[in-house]
Amino acid sequence: MKPIKLHSDYITLQQFLKIENFIQSGGESKYFLASEDVYVNHEKETRRGRKLYPKDQIQIHGKEFVLE
Repeated sequence: MKPIKLHSDYITLQQFLKIENFIQSGGESKYFLASEDVYVNHEKETRRGRKLYPKDQIQIHGKEFVLE
């Protein structure tokens, strides 16, 4: 699991995808989430505006991330 350090109370799933280079721009997030399986805390997520908080776990392409 790769830890991701937050510098604010939360980030959106779209911001996370950009930080981790899954997408290049915010506009790509809608298409990425429609075509890829993204899980937040073991539940499939399709909302790009989903707020992610410390201790949330994200799984994408077999990789796991945890927010700190």
